Amino acid sequence: MASKESQNQKPRGLPGSLPPATNPDQSSREVSSNPRKQARQQPDTSQPSSFLPTLDLIIIHQQVELLGMILGTETSNKYEIKNSLGQRIYFAVEESICFNRNVCSTLRACTLRITDNLGREVITVNRPLRCNSCWCPCYLQELEIQAPPGTIVGYVAQKWGPFQPKFTIQNANKEDILKIVGPCATCGCFGDVDFEVKTVDEKVTIGKISKYWSGFVNDVFTNADNFGIHVPADLDVTLKAAMIGACFLFDFMFFEHSLAGL
Repeated sequence: MASKESQNQKPRGLPGSLPPATNPDQSSREVSSNPRKQARQQPDTSQPSSFLPTLDLIIIHQQVELLGMILGTETSNKYEIKNSLGQRIYFAVEESICFNRNVCSTLRACTLRITDNLGREVITVNRPLRCNSCWCPCYLQELEIQAPPGTIVGYVAQKWGPFQPKFTIQNANKEDILKIVGPCATCGCFGDVDFEVKTVDEKVTIGKISKYWSGFVNDVFTNADNFGIHVPADLDVTLKAAMIGACFLFDFMFFEHSLAGL
């Protein structure tokens, strides 16, 4: 006969893996019959994510928008965020006004809401309407990162430079924590485009954000992009959340295009 201790043990999932499927009817009956258990099962919003602390590679795949391909218009962007095994851990949806998408195009103001597989919002990225010109040193691009939603944990701010795109990742007090330096040419016609993540003094490279080349047909006729964020696994989760926001910003600034722009 198995011991009482072994009977009470519950199976554990691997770090970064998807949670096992449960019976929603049975779970709801158990929670309603036990108020203390209901309190314990409230989602934990003290951290941006239960997955980010273990990841050293974050894959971001933009979904193909068939309507935009057919009509040649800008539609709301949607992204799948996956781990190194290709398992989806988050889903990001852009919220913006149709007028702004088609008039302001890549400069549009928008909010990206990142939810987990249970539909709970874990990260919010706010992008105001800003300029995007290497000849204009003021009013440059900026993102606000909230994780969990309602709690500002950092910013991604563009820095002026005539030759290379440069950005800083800042904390909630707008103090520089990391720098991101892009290549002189970001077209990525026949290869990957790497944005190096460096220390503030730019002497040490700690990671990179890469836009993967998806092939000529996909790059020209769709606005679907694939990105990879390579970071140390022990990097602070708020910085990882900021890098996800930076990845969205790079997509808007350098790689967003559709048939309307051909």
